[in-house]
Amino acid sequence: MAESPRDLLTTAAFQAADKSRALALVAQAITASDRILAARPGDHEATLQRAIAIGYRGKLTRSRSDVRASLTVFKQLATQNPRDAEAQMVIAGWHLGAIDQLGGFVAGAALGARTQAGEVALMRAVTLGGDRAFYPGLAALMQIRKDTDDVPRARRWAEAAVAAQTPTPLDSIMKRAALAMLPALRANDGKAAALLARKLLPFGKLPD
Repeated sequence: MAESPRDLLTTAAFQAADKSRALALVAQAITASDRILAARPGDHEATLQRAIAIGYRGKLTRSRSDVRASLTVFKQLATQNPRDAEAQMVIAGWHLGAIDQLGGFVAGAALGARTQAGEVALMRAVTLGGDRAFYPGLAALMQIRKDTDDVPRARRWAEAAVAAQTPTPLDSIMKRAALAMLPALRANDGKAAALLARKLLPFGKLPD
């Protein structure tokens, strides 16, 4: 069976060895999503994954138009279902990732990224995510990257991820990430945890 858009993007974000390979996988995910949407217009999963792919392409190529386009779709999905944990998580990742990549002033001026919007969406995602490792695991990574002094919250989320269920590959990836980061968090070393978090987040292993 052909890989789903989600599978392709997971491979791109966490396994691709270089940017060209990551971009090729992202392009495949967009094509696969388009194919699904042609057969089932409005399909939620395909819509979400296509928007994530566009956002990933924007991040990798530094295309502001792609980055902005992805947020528009994320917001639409969150409006359609305010209890959609994944929509909240991608909104959080969009704001906090843009600020980390560009700096707060540039990200705010160029893209409209806001720390508070990211933080609110992150909290919602964890609250709505249920007993899955993906949400607290990813939240722990983004939180310590954002604020190396906020070890208690990042540790609490990382420990929740380690104790949570792993029904999908992304849950397993985030559980492993939380396990890897916990020693630094338990040692109250926020800077070491943040350095590791950057490598464990999507595309963190790609060479500069």
